[in-house]
Amino acid sequence: MSKSVETRTALVQFQGHFDGLEDGAVRGWATCNLEKFSPVRIHIIIDGQEVGMAIADLPREDVQATLSLPTPNLGFSFQIPSSYFNGEKHTLSLRLDDRSALPLLSDGMTSITFSGHLKPSYKSHVDGVKQGALRGWVLRKLRDGEETGGVVLSILVDGIRIGQTRANRYRGDVAAVLGCDPNCGFEFPIPQALRGSSQHTIKVLAQPDDIELDGCPIVTSFADDAFESRIIDVTNELDEIYRRMAKLRQELRDLVPKRSYTLGDYDRWARKYYALLNKRVAEQRVHEEKNSASFTPLVSILCPVYRPLESDFKAAVQSVLDQTYQNWELILVDDAGKSRETTEIINNFAKFDPRIKCITLKKNVGIAGATNVAMDAAKGQYVAFFDHDDLLVDVAIEVMVRSAHETGAKLLYSDEDKIDQAGYYLEPNLKPDFNYRYLLGCNYICHLTMVDAATMRKIGHLNSDYNGAQDHDFVLKATEVLSPSEIFHVPEILYHWRKTPNSTAVDVSQKTYAINAGVKCVADHLKRQKIASKVSSIRGLTLYGVEWTSRTQPSVTIIIPFKDQLDTTLTCVKNILKHTVYKNYNIILIDNWSVRDETLDFIKKIQENKNVSVITVEEPFNFSRLNNIAVAQATSDYVVFMNNDVFVEDPKWLHRMVGEAQAFKDVGAVGAKLLYPNDTIQHAGVVVGPAGVAAHIHRGDPLSEYGYIGRTMLSHEVTAVTAALMLVRRTVFDEVGGFDEEALKVAFNDVDLCLKIRRAGYRIIFSAETIAYHHESLSRGTDDKPEHETRFFLETQTMLERWSSDPLFERDPSYPRYFTVDQQTFFNLVDPEDLP
Repeated sequence: MSKSVETRTALVQFQGHFDGLEDGAVRGWATCNLEKFSPVRIHIIIDGQEVGMAIADLPREDVQATLSLPTPNLGFSFQIPSSYFNGEKHTLSLRLDDRSALPLLSDGMTSITFSGHLKPSYKSHVDGVKQGALRGWVLRKLRDGEETGGVVLSILVDGIRIGQTRANRYRGDVAAVLGCDPNCGFEFPIPQALRGSSQHTIKVLAQPDDIELDGCPIVTSFADDAFESRIIDVTNELDEIYRRMAKLRQELRDLVPKRSYTLGDYDRWARKYYALLNKRVAEQRVHEEKNSASFTPLVSILCPVYRPLESDFKAAVQSVLDQTYQNWELILVDDAGKSRETTEIINNFAKFDPRIKCITLKKNVGIAGATNVAMDAAKGQYVAFFDHDDLLVDVAIEVMVRSAHETGAKLLYSDEDKIDQAGYYLEPNLKPDFNYRYLLGCNYICHLTMVDAATMRKIGHLNSDYNGAQDHDFVLKATEVLSPSEIFHVPEILYHWRKTPNSTAVDVSQKTYAINAGVKCVADHLKRQKIASKVSSIRGLTLYGVEWTSRTQPSVTIIIPFKDQLDTTLTCVKNILKHTVYKNYNIILIDNWSVRDETLDFIKKIQENKNVSVITVEEPFNFSRLNNIAVAQATSDYVVFMNNDVFVEDPKWLHRMVGEAQAFKDVGAVGAKLLYPNDTIQHAGVVVGPAGVAAHIHRGDPLSEYGYIGRTMLSHEVTAVTAALMLVRRTVFDEVGGFDEEALKVAFNDVDLCLKIRRAGYRIIFSAETIAYHHESLSRGTDDKPEHETRFFLETQTMLERWSSDPLFERDPSYPRYFTVDQQTFFNLVDPEDLP
């Protein structure tokens, strides 16, 4: 470490050299120039305290030859006590008898720092495979310590780590011969999947140093008799078939021609869809007529009118006249537009068809006031809302009435799209089933809306204070008097929103008053519900963010499984402790076979924090079981499942998740928006379905994008979220039985848990405002490795067998039925011929 140096005093001249610190030993040489030679004494100083002394009397012929000294016996070596190799930094200096320091470096420094752990030595032997188990023994010894058992071992078969075990079984035979710790034996059951007549290569490595044990490698088969061997061989052949099936399935998917329709092809898709829609509705009509099951209540279609474009207005009224359902009345309220052309059009239509009613106001009262006049004049059992320049699909009222009759719903809404001046269909708003949390963020229900007249009167008039968002206010008030089961999504596209130069369909910024009205109507609704909150516009659009402001802080336990990967785990925990302003939480770390010395040091130190505890589980990796064990030890109101490669930075991240769960008693779980390190989306909710089991919504989209109809910006209900960061109400977790640790040990356990939560009647919320970074698969790798294929295939089959007949899985209620369930969500459209 330093070249030869001299240190002079008035009496003695010393020469010496510090060779370095290696394997825990300080080495070098030293001599003094006295007439009567005597070996130099070197005093070893660590952290200011003398820990020992070395005599420089070891042979060093190299130094004697170089310096022409009379004796070669001037080397020294000193073994530093192992207690100083504890991962912490220590200061080392060397002093001579005259108390002067032996310089350690060429620049004259008299001390160095060192840290780390001593590598132990091992005695071991692998006895072989007996009765289906790999057996042997191993002892570990530090430089100045005893030989001890309890060594953690990794078992490799054909180069793949298949598991870990601890060498702590009693081996009296070894102790009798070596006089050592008898608890040094190990026995590792060979997994069923590896048994059979095939030859395998086994290695056993002592951890954390990956030292191969004596007697390795072993080449053998894992069968005790011919009959067992044959059974296992057949099982292995089946596993190989599973692997090949998984591979072939993926190859087939890659070979299948891409879907012929995407959102970019919507006009072409829509024209085919509308033709097939008419055919389906006609078949239903014939069926009802044959069975005398017709239901024909009067439907009042309410249409406030104020100076529309002549061509658009005529087309709008004509679309009502073209309805296949006949028992309707159209109430046109001329809001003092004082347009001779409009008045003439209205009168002509009224003369042509007595079902068209005309009301002319002398004073302009705005869209809310004009609609209220129509509401008071309505005589129908149901009321539908209609704008003066939009279009109804010709079967719209028929489909809505039939749905009302079949479901008993009091408020119904359909899907919609837009139509431009050239007649092209575009920008469809394909909606989820009733999604209250989404409704707080935007009026996704919009058109076509039909409501039971008695319910309409119970809700009351539209409020002109919310002009521009009066329909949003009306629907929110409907949720205050109706149960979710009384609000029904009709999954058909029945309404065309006209794109005109002055329409919000073209540019919402032209109606900023609508944004302010929307913020107010959502805020007032939550105030009526006595839910503490703050509402604001997102990016100046008619998208609204809700911040829950309850002051109560229920207890939360954050559960994080890990295995070594100290830097990743440490960053995860430090970020929580540094950034989380929520007070009432604790962390349970689940140590699943960590073996590195630095990790074990971390485990000791981190528990000095009163908020952190560690559970050690020495079992094969089973995500479901690890989390179930931790939940069983938690006493909190909520549990948060978190991967150790998820890093939070937002101080209010836990406030946001707890707020979503606290706001409504029927919320069972809450997920977060997870980002890749490059600020693209990794998770914004999970869509489920038989075609792909589960897919992350909007994976890979930039953080700046809004997603489909605001999906990535707005918190909303989803069918599942990832357990990489998921909050669950503790009572709900217990009610549904937790994670499945038998059939879903690694994959899909979070999706399965969410489906159980939904089936039990609880909602699951994707919290768009809760953002964290997910370094996906840093923690355990991916499922597409060959050794994981069989397990992943079986877990996939478990999900399909368990959930395929469940309506939640068959058609995800949070995901429009028109889109395919694949890795590119909200993009590929199902061929209209394949729609259910």
